[in-house]
Parts: sequence; C-alpha cells; structure tokens
Amino acid sequence: MKITKKETAYQGHYRLQVFTVEDKGNEFEREVFQTGKAAAALVYDTKKQKFIFAKQFRPAVEQEMVEAVAGMLDSEDEKPADTITREIEEEIGYAVDHLEPIYEFYPSPGAFSEKIYLFYAEVSKQVSEGGGKDDENEDIKTLELTPQQLAKHSFIDGKTLLAVEWAKANVLPKLLDQKSKGKGK
Repeated sequence: MKITKKETAYQGHYRLQVFTVEDKGNEFEREVFQTGKAAAALVYDTKKQKFIFAKQFRPAVEQEMVEAVAGMLDSEDEKPADTITREIEEEIGYAVDHLEPIYEFYPSPGAFSEKIYLFYAEVSKQVSEGGGKDDENEDIKTLELTPQQLAKHSFIDGKTLLAVEWAKANVLPKLLDQKSKGKGK
C-alpha cells in the first residue's frame, strides 16, 4: 500500500485530511484526523504521597474527564519531555523533580495520526495555581488519589488507563510496601 495523494478537507483546531491510497492496483480514500503529537504523564506528589490528575470537560465525549496531565507538542522540534514539564506546571501547578518515559504509542491509528509520549513524573513543590491557560479555554481542576485509592479507581481515558496499569505493576507495589512498613505518612 502507498499513499498517492493527501488533501485537506477541513482546517480548524485540528485538521481532517483525505488520503488516496493505492493497493494492488486499486485506489480508495481514507479520512485521517491530524491532531499532532502529545505528551502525557501520571503525576505523583512525593510529599503528599498522592497521584494528581487533571479534571476537565471534554466536548468530544460531552462530559468531564479525569485524566493524566497532557498537552500537545507546540512544534515538531519540541521535545516531549519539555512539553509535559510545561503542561504539569500549567495544568496542576507543579515543578517536575523526576521524569521517566513509559511508552510511546498511537491511541487510534485507524483514523488518527496522533502519537502520545507517556511519562511518569514525580513532583514535590507547587509553584503556581495551575488550572490551565485561559487563552486555550482551559478550566482544569485536580483530583488527588492515594496509592490505595488509585488501585481501586476506575478511569475511562485510554492514556490514563495505560499509565495507571503501568503504575500498578511498577510503582504501586513499592509505595504500598513502604506504607505497610510504616515508612509512608
């Protein structure tokens, strides 16, 4: 298969393109939603010993969502680690102490070009109020969960589910073990 033509059908906040694809002498069209690249992070406050999530209304699903902190890369040259460090401060108001890459993935490659760079971030110092950027029409609140609450909480956002499942295998056992030995507060 090869793409023989790309046309823009709509350009707004995101872009919708129509790709002409050739396969074994046949041509067909596929719509591709161009959203860009994003970075997201599961954030853990080492002082409060709580995970911090962003809560905001998402028009596409017509409801408020609890999600890992996330944002779009501003340019092709921007590093995902720089993006998520900025987004953590903008959305929840924290400076990043430690950042660990978890996964890079395409959440829905059948129709979306978006690639997400997923991180685990540790924070300990709130440096601003957070809440998002007014010029981006963001109204972000936070949800804080202890490791025990995180283990039981249900999420419906894909990147957040992936981050939480990673944490259940890689972070929660250590945190819960420390708590049971009296090392946690």
